[in-house]
Amino acid sequence: MTRQLLGGTAVALLLVLATGCADAVPGAATAAAGTSRAAGLPATADDLGDLVLADVPSGLPRVPDEELEPPAGPKTVQDVAGYAEDPEREAEVLADYGYRWGWERFWKDDPALTSVFVDQFAGVSGAAAYAADLARNDTEYYGGSPDRDPDDLPAGCSVLTVDAPATDTGLGGPAAFVWCAHGPFTVAVAAVAADPDAALAEAHAATLAQLELLPRG
Repeated sequence: MTRQLLGGTAVALLLVLATGCADAVPGAATAAAGTSRAAGLPATADDLGDLVLADVPSGLPRVPDEELEPPAGPKTVQDVAGYAEDPEREAEVLADYGYRWGWERFWKDDPALTSVFVDQFAGVSGAAAYAADLARNDTEYYGGSPDRDPDDLPAGCSVLTVDAPATDTGLGGPAAFVWCAHGPFTVAVAAVAADPDAALAEAHAATLAQLELLPRG
């Protein structure tokens, strides 16, 4: 899927699951909302939004949610499934993973761009499977070889750097991607900058800052 940013610039941030590419989490999607509250976890999408970074380390200005198409901010199963070629099947896969809700936020000042996506699941296994799918799908789209055990990030995180992105990816410069499973959450951070080191530094710092805001449940 793509996100249309100010000025018509597009950045491809694939959130599409490979259909049937990971084991389902039977019954996970049926957990009651009160379970999250009792465990100290967000009980609604708005609660989750309160835990998403308000600012990024680079100081980029935030893009208003309504200036994106589709809008950023809170996400439902149907919203995320809508990024796929087969939304109905995608919704089934997400439900099997125990997907509850998500939140997306963007910051931009050409050519620099940072995005933070946080998604919450009913259990740890669904979050881990989803994070693995994100890493696999984005790597297939952008190319390269991800580091699945980076020394400077917690266990459960993977990193991909794209120093010279192809024109058809929509990336405006060197980029870095980080995907993490953190308890019942997934965190996906992407950064585009003027040079590869700056992109990686931004993605790394934003990821650590976001992880610090999330409980593990």
